[in-house]
Amino acid sequence: MKMWKQVAVATLAWGFVATAALAQSLPGPVVDVNWLAANLDKVQVLDLRGSAKSFTADPEIAEVKGKKVAEEVGGHIAGSRLMEFKTIRVEREINGTKVKYMVPERAAFEKMVQDAGIDSGKPIVIVPVGMELADVNDGMRLYWQFKLYGEDNVAMLDGGMAAWLQDGKPFVKDALVAKAGNWKSAADRTAQLFADSNEVASIVEKKNAQLIDGRDLPQYHGMVKRDYVFAYGHIDTAKPLSPDTTFKKDGGAIKLLPANTYRAVLKAQGIDPAAPSVVYCNSGAQSSLPWFILSEVLGNKGAKQFDGSLHQWTLEKRPLVGAVPLS
Repeated sequence: MKMWKQVAVATLAWGFVATAALAQSLPGPVVDVNWLAANLDKVQVLDLRGSAKSFTADPEIAEVKGKKVAEEVGGHIAGSRLMEFKTIRVEREINGTKVKYMVPERAAFEKMVQDAGIDSGKPIVIVPVGMELADVNDGMRLYWQFKLYGEDNVAMLDGGMAAWLQDGKPFVKDALVAKAGNWKSAADRTAQLFADSNEVASIVEKKNAQLIDGRDLPQYHGMVKRDYVFAYGHIDTAKPLSPDTTFKKDGGAIKLLPANTYRAVLKAQGIDPAAPSVVYCNSGAQSSLPWFILSEVLGNKGAKQFDGSLHQWTLEKRPLVGAVPLS
């Protein structure tokens, strides 16, 4: 009888541990507003904004054909921590060249996350503004940086703050209170998730992986370029993934597509969803959603991001191809 009681107590204790562990996990790399609303007490919400001003401002919500549509994001989810997108990428010196918009080194990123008030051991849900594709890419970029430095208990809120407001979920406008977090980088996955320019050059030569250009088609074809990219066109062998095929609009919110849709969309553009891949764009932000689609939605663990992208590539005077004549 005594032994039975010991087994019963042990089994019950294991059950509590298992339940606690389950409560501390996320359902996947993407959560919706209903899941987040029901689990706010179990997660850390990390709000990512282009500007902190809107964190304490009133949102603007219109009604269009009987449906709420976010026209301006304001306020935030109660308990949210805040990061501004301009702070999460830095200039780094690579082989004697100063390259902008790079992921911080491991210790610097760890401090950045701690300064935002994020702790280890509790799931993180990243909430971008969600009204423009650039907002979503910014969130995906932060997600990739977390994964790069070993954080697996992280997810994106589909539709971001725009979707939260449209759904009528509660928000607050109180000022952010400083808090020191204790988040620690669990691993450095640079070899797994980060491609440098030498690796990309090797792919061009050996064709042992596919390169994916995540920019708009006019940039891919060299009709226009960003001012911090110093040549026109695209990297040789790269296939374009048109950004307008990677999302849907729900009112004022940008949302993701189903996995089967992404799989078909990629194949239609000549991209193998399961092949080893390196994605790039102008500076490593716009390519973050394509990386997320391949790696996190479709499970392609051979997907990397070329962090320096065409900014670094053209700083190093490496060649681009495919620029169409403009006259």
